[in-house]
Amino acid sequence: MPNKRILLIGPNGQVGWELLRCVQPLGQVFAVRRNSSEPGQTCMDLADPDSIRSVIHEIKPAIILNAAAYTAVDKAEEDSELAHTINGTAPGILAEESLRLKSLLIHYSTDYVFDGNNTQPYTETDAVNPLGVYGASKLAGEQAIQAVGGQYLILRTAWVYGSRGQNFLLTMQRLTKERDELKIVADQIGAPTWSRMIAQATAQILAQRDSPLHPIDIEGLSDIYHLTCAGQTNWYEFAKAIIAQSEKQPRVLPITTADYPAPAKRPTYSVLSNAKLSKTFGITLPSWDRALQLCLD
Repeated sequence: MPNKRILLIGPNGQVGWELLRCVQPLGQVFAVRRNSSEPGQTCMDLADPDSIRSVIHEIKPAIILNAAAYTAVDKAEEDSELAHTINGTAPGILAEESLRLKSLLIHYSTDYVFDGNNTQPYTETDAVNPLGVYGASKLAGEQAIQAVGGQYLILRTAWVYGSRGQNFLLTMQRLTKERDELKIVADQIGAPTWSRMIAQATAQILAQRDSPLHPIDIEGLSDIYHLTCAGQTNWYEFAKAIIAQSEKQPRVLPITTADYPAPAKRPTYSVLSNAKLSKTFGITLPSWDRALQLCLD
């Protein structure tokens, strides 16, 4: 019997929670959290290299899905060392262990590796230039994986939201109930992406890899791919689309980034081109507004 063990790191996060459900038909899934109160539950601390290696040595997965990360963008500015350890160093260790086992590593990255100066969707070969610690740490993780080599897919996504965790959708739904007026940034442009779409696309790629009819050579395709919903919008229009489905309708006002200062600078334009993903794997996510409607439904 071939090894079909799947190690999922970060099953409580937005993407990880959806992955845990989407990849079940593809193998035996081992979901590891940073900590757990459940007896016998295997845990992994991405800030501890020994913890990473120990868990992988124990499970010996054929596939490693790294859906965990340090994602507190503003806090990272003052917590640079931990952000770089989790987002930059840990992926390199995962890649080393993956190479040793000849397994596949799928790692999720971000639009924050770009500076936002483009006026057309970023491709995978466009120059990277992160504006803050979070983006720099995620870029370091990408580079660490590429330096090791082996079988890997780095999937850059953006503006992720879902029904769990901390994200823009849930924040807007909460604030809609609490306030009569909302001020939302309107000069940052991107593509909101439902976490379930990311998980489903990942599962489709894995299914293609193991297809008995037309398996794909994943090692030959090891690279960076952009994975977001189609189209583009800004936070203000995204907020209005969310609120339109609410019983209460607070007033929504557009503001500029300068009106809402934050410790970490954000890219003003971070739309990603998904052409490479579509050409390679035949996968195209729906438009951001269609995906949002499916999520809300």
